[in-house]
Amino acid sequence: MRDKIKKALAQAGADYADVRIERTSSSLVIYRGRNLENAEASTSVGGIVRCLVGGGWGYASFNALDDLAEQVQEAARVAKAVNARVGGKIQLAPVEPVEDEVGVPMYLDPRTVPLASKQKLAKKYNDIMLGAGKKIADTQTRVGDVVAEVTFANSEGTYINQEKADTVLGLMAFAQEDGGQIFRGLESHGWCAGFEAAQAREELAVIAAGRALALLKAKPAKGGKFTVIMDPIHAGVFVHEAFGHLCEADNLAKMPRLKETLKLGRRFGGEHLNIIDGGNLPSLRGNTKYDDEGTPRRSVYLIRNGILEGFMHNRETAASMGARPTGNARALNYHFQPIVRMRHTYIDRGTATFDQMLKGIDYGVYACGSFGGETDVEQFTFSATYGYEIVNGQLGDMLRDVSLSGNVFETLANIEMIGDDLEIHGSAGGCGRAGQMPLPLTDGSPHIRVRDVVVGGKA
Repeated sequence: MRDKIKKALAQAGADYADVRIERTSSSLVIYRGRNLENAEASTSVGGIVRCLVGGGWGYASFNALDDLAEQVQEAARVAKAVNARVGGKIQLAPVEPVEDEVGVPMYLDPRTVPLASKQKLAKKYNDIMLGAGKKIADTQTRVGDVVAEVTFANSEGTYINQEKADTVLGLMAFAQEDGGQIFRGLESHGWCAGFEAAQAREELAVIAAGRALALLKAKPAKGGKFTVIMDPIHAGVFVHEAFGHLCEADNLAKMPRLKETLKLGRRFGGEHLNIIDGGNLPSLRGNTKYDDEGTPRRSVYLIRNGILEGFMHNRETAASMGARPTGNARALNYHFQPIVRMRHTYIDRGTATFDQMLKGIDYGVYACGSFGGETDVEQFTFSATYGYEIVNGQLGDMLRDVSLSGNVFETLANIEMIGDDLEIHGSAGGCGRAGQMPLPLTDGSPHIRVRDVVVGGKA
């Protein structure tokens, strides 16, 4: 296969060519209430070829490896046609050619675990939630895994065989009081690891159901502008969704107004604020040694000591902006071309303890977990899974219906304290952009304290 790939790329007649071939095994089990909703296992083989001619890219995806040479030629023909229409020349930042074999440490390879055993595990977790109390009205349990063997080669001499692993566990319990409002308790986790990561997680099912029941008695959040402490999960979603996407260089290039705001060297926060998109961090969801252009992944400071220092790049954006590639070219699978995507995006640890953060807050909100939200360039609104009042420097009653909104740049500037308890977390979901969803990744943060946050709720 190696010789066949090299020969096909050499005959492309393009300025640059690469191919990515994937052999994937996956399974997914879903329980909803007492019913088994889904139990499936599948395998797939396919690939995608990219060719660059002048200012034009051409692509061809395929499932039959026998006609690889023809697919390379087809991608080259498309690239030439695009170049004839748009002209110009696309540059790629240089990356040293590499040959490598990369595996993932797995104590229990998901491909060796029978689907019936995975179903049994999912049912156990689901039964724990269903049995937590009479007010548990419904549940959803999701256990899934993907293992992919990826071969990447390009016309510059790179040849990489790389294994990718992704195991997820999603647990959701719904509690209802006498036909009234329904509240959700959620535990969502994912790992770059074998199936062992999903085992022995009974306590997560207990937590999910217990939180749903506790929310029945929680107070609605009071609306207003308050000092807020975000827990690591909520702060991680904030930094990913509200700020991280703005720093994906190909995304940034499409927004001229934002490019004027995001000037390298501009201050966006205090000296204590550091935001990083991590590279090769073992066991974290989305981790690989090389990205989908064969570039070694490295950590990049987006903000260092409050100053905007860098962006996430693929080879094309790095060349156009005079930067080094960061290894952020990622594709959901072989049906898609790689674009600039996050990997492990987080606010780095600070020095404050949680007790220090509480001090001096007459009334505020502690926002925990995340049900997601929405962003509109620099404006955001996120919903917490639950929260607590902060009254006279102490945690008070549990809150529900907690949402936070504001301007991302104002919020970064208003971060008063950053905790010493960094957590980087992978959920069972994933990131969506340009039709590629759900891409596995992680985000994280220590606890952070932010002044003047708009909290949704009852005024």
